[in-house]
Amino acid sequence: MFDIEAELKKLPKKPGVYIMHDKNDKIIYVGKAVVLRNRVRQYFRKNKKTKRIQNMVSLVDHFEYIVCDNEAEALILECNLIKKNMPKFNVLLKDDKTYPYIKINVKADYPDLYITRKILNDGAKYFGPYANAGSAKEMIEFIKSRYKIRQCRSFKYKDRPCLNYHIKKCMAPCMGYISKEEYRKQINEIISILDGKTEELKKELEAEMLNASKNMEYEKAKEIRDKILAIDRISQKQKVSNISENDIDVIGLARKDEEVCIEMFYVRNSKMVGRDHYIYKGLEDEEDKEVLSSFIKQYYMGKTILPNKIMIREEIEDKELIEMLLTSQASRKVEIKTPQKGEKLKFVEMAENNALITLKNKEKDKFNILAELKQVLNLKTLPRKIESYDISNLSGTNMVAGMCVMQDGVIKRNLSRRFKIKDVIGQDDPKSMEEVVTRRLRHSIPILNEDKENGFGELPDLILADGGITQIRATKQAIKNINNEIRKKAKEKNIELTEKDMVDIEVYGMVKNDKHQTRALMDENRNEIEISQTLFNTITMFQDAVHETAIGYHKKLRDEEITKSALDNIKGIGTVKKVELLKKYGSIDKILEAPVEEIAQLKGINIELAKEIKKKLSE
Repeated sequence: MFDIEAELKKLPKKPGVYIMHDKNDKIIYVGKAVVLRNRVRQYFRKNKKTKRIQNMVSLVDHFEYIVCDNEAEALILECNLIKKNMPKFNVLLKDDKTYPYIKINVKADYPDLYITRKILNDGAKYFGPYANAGSAKEMIEFIKSRYKIRQCRSFKYKDRPCLNYHIKKCMAPCMGYISKEEYRKQINEIISILDGKTEELKKELEAEMLNASKNMEYEKAKEIRDKILAIDRISQKQKVSNISENDIDVIGLARKDEEVCIEMFYVRNSKMVGRDHYIYKGLEDEEDKEVLSSFIKQYYMGKTILPNKIMIREEIEDKELIEMLLTSQASRKVEIKTPQKGEKLKFVEMAENNALITLKNKEKDKFNILAELKQVLNLKTLPRKIESYDISNLSGTNMVAGMCVMQDGVIKRNLSRRFKIKDVIGQDDPKSMEEVVTRRLRHSIPILNEDKENGFGELPDLILADGGITQIRATKQAIKNINNEIRKKAKEKNIELTEKDMVDIEVYGMVKNDKHQTRALMDENRNEIEISQTLFNTITMFQDAVHETAIGYHKKLRDEEITKSALDNIKGIGTVKKVELLKKYGSIDKILEAPVEEIAQLKGINIELAKEIKKKLSE
């Protein structure tokens, strides 16, 4: 047994990382310490702690630690362990998206430029990040419309030029029609545009244009003029403030109720090239500087493309250490700045204001969605908790269902549930729906769920059945089943029931079109209900979520059946034939029912093997 007090006495006075585990050996917190003994002991002493840390300590069953040579090594290890294990009580950057960059492989004889989300240490030039792939694509299209560089991704010499050469979109380097030096000149101009160093480039182009005009090369002069005009347009686009820094990330933080929003502005060459935001919950008692420190470490550690400066409102813990590590990553100086006045401070304030607007809009959007739903469905109360169910099967085999929950306008994936159909034989989706909803509702009725844990929480305010009138009726029948069970149990226990003891949940259907996309909401009288595009989009996402849950569970069971099957013991049946058999028949029982001649029609199975299959499965 792990004795926490005894283990605290063994802690070394050295830098390192400590890892907290719960009783199930799950990692729930990872931290860094300059002195392990001092830091870890603080958690188990009667000092002031945030509510989140108090909750974490109450769950700690045991801890471990890793001694490091220095604080920098400990910081890197801490970040890696947090990213790998995603501990519940760490401030987590719950976002795995990567941002688009424009890449130019300058080492190639005839470089191309294209969008990438993967940054490699390969000597290429990367520009970005861009707000989205669309803005990066727009920039590439602009450049390729003005510069006749290669359009193809794979380069090889050919015996004739492609169409791009004939329509004057490429100078056909694959045919040797342009020298490496002339091509490189175009690439250097493109790099100047992407770097924002356009003033000198414009002067050079203006000189070339005048020279071409003097020599009466008017077509060439016109092409150069168009380039200059395009460069002016791209340079003026996305200008921000009077900020003079070249490459900076500006981070603003705002709070509203229990949510924290971090807003990021990406500024490159005095131009806003992108922005993003991250929203956290449960950090209401954490200081801003703690949240910012955790965010910066997780967001920037391990990246090779970094800004020159990161601007934030408050000084953070480990500032110098983080700067040192980021500088090492970038192979140039990276600073974390907290501006006190002037344009730089105003820019941080702008990020903070946008973060607050993001939170307000998020809250407003969620309320508006629920308010509209209440109005169009004529509900008695705001539908704060909505549940939806979907049935999934393949030819009546592995019948399963998925359930999803939307709480206060947000789809809660952690509240999703999966069911195996127990009582329905064959493919009967309405009966399966009735069974699943009946089972789910039973969990939240105390009189029917005595001495059992309720893992489903409160009853929903609204159920959106995934389907039309048959699914609506099946769900309503499930509610009737539950009310009958309540009456029966109350009679057995001699309990007098009131109207409040009965289940009364509104039910509507989410109707799909031929392409399995949400078309409308429907009531029990087959009336389709008109809704706004915003509500339509939300319901579509909800329907997609419950569909994914059901399909995912069905696929898991099907894969398990394919992996472990009686077919494995039959000579001549490999994975491919096994998959084909189960795809065709769905189960071993169905294969046994099929005629030998029919089985022999499957690819790779002859009549002798079909007989052997029937024989072995019958044993």
